Amino acid sequence: MKSPPAHAIILAGGRGTRFWPRSRTRSPKQLLNIVGQKTMLEQTFERLSPLLSTSRIWVVTNHEQADAVRRQLWQVPSQHALVEPVGRNTTAAIALAAAHLLREESSGDALMAILPADHFIAKPARYRQIVRAALRIAAQPDALVVLGIPPTRPETGYGYIERAARNRGQSSAFSNDGAYPVRRFTEKPSLALARKYVASGRYLWNAGMFFWSLSTFVETLRRHLPKTHAAMMRLAESVGTSKYSAVLQREYARLENISVDYAILEPASRDSKRSRVFVIPASVGWSDIGSWAAVYELLAKRAGANVSGGRFLAIDAAGNMIWSPSKFVAAVGVSDLVVVETSDALLVCSRERAQDVGRVVKWLENHRLQKLL
Repeated sequence: MKSPPAHAIILAGGRGTRFWPRSRTRSPKQLLNIVGQKTMLEQTFERLSPLLSTSRIWVVTNHEQADAVRRQLWQVPSQHALVEPVGRNTTAAIALAAAHLLREESSGDALMAILPADHFIAKPARYRQIVRAALRIAAQPDALVVLGIPPTRPETGYGYIERAARNRGQSSAFSNDGAYPVRRFTEKPSLALARKYVASGRYLWNAGMFFWSLSTFVETLRRHLPKTHAAMMRLAESVGTSKYSAVLQREYARLENISVDYAILEPASRDSKRSRVFVIPASVGWSDIGSWAAVYELLAKRAGANVSGGRFLAIDAAGNMIWSPSKFVAAVGVSDLVVVETSDALLVCSRERAQDVGRVVKWLENHRLQKLL
């Protein structure tokens, strides 16, 4: 049987607080050229464009970022930039897109590829091969697919996926596409537990990239999150009518504030009689670029190299990440620093504390320094 048409749903509503001072409310991480000349959102679109027509690419964002998203994704129909009235986590964002797809594909089903807007993929061609495989599996009844990144270190900041062994009776199509049944999803572990996970060879990082059919998502949501399902269906009835804006404002607030991992994937992996959850290992040079330190790791050509976004002189200096494209920077006798300059702010921190930059944003919020946010 012919597979349903595939649509990509790009989630682009985050703030990227750990990239302050470059990342701000109206210009967050995904709208910046953190790695390379193009923005993270533009790179995400370019990875997908050989797979899908622009008429089947959607993006979910917020009011502060909507205009910039539409400018950067000018190839995508403007009505496919869906604007959340308030942030309600990934389940709600996906439900918003599903409501529109229920109207768009009213005569049949559709496949959904749920993808973050702010991840880096070093091997886009291999990535597209794996996405095609994930969509083939997602076309099967009740199938939920997640991409898993083979871990390169005992990372404590990611969730993990434990894969099970392939069963003898498992469809050869799943095996041929490199998929494994999911045994369970696990929380962000302690360092000791993360080391055990990596040593076992059975665990993968959860990269937050999901694939399923629209009908499977709707039914799974109905089983595990009935209130959100009901609100989504009411919203779907209003799509394309004059009532849409009012219904969106009213119903969106009723959607539970919960990630799709917790809402659907984890309970579905425990409900083996009704859902089939699969993971495909994806060695695609992935990074979520979660901090300035991660940017350094991507750009440094060798251990101890200095990385700079402008003219730079190092004297007895090593391992520094400098972003000051408009000024000449001289670093003397310093090591492993992050220095990021904008027109109104300057960040200086050690690379090993780059994850704590988000604390600066919280301090600015608490002191109501909106001009710096």
